Amino acid sequence: MKSAMNKSVTNEDALTRVIVKRAEKDLEEIKDLYYRRNSVSLYHAVAKETSGDYKEFLLTLLGKED
Repeated sequence: MKSAMNKSVTNEDALTRVIVKRAEKDLEEIKDLYYRRNSVSLYHAVAKETSGDYKEFLLTLLGKED
């Protein structure tokens, strides 16, 4: 997931695929692990690296930040 956002251009296809595939299963675990590895929440990272309707879509899937 970090590699999808860690470039000059965010790989939107990869980012969408990971979040949508995992939204129902283990997204909470992924969010926790992302924070432990990167010291920033996944919600914050996605908010920073995306914009517009795409940003709102992904943030909705992620749910409100705790």
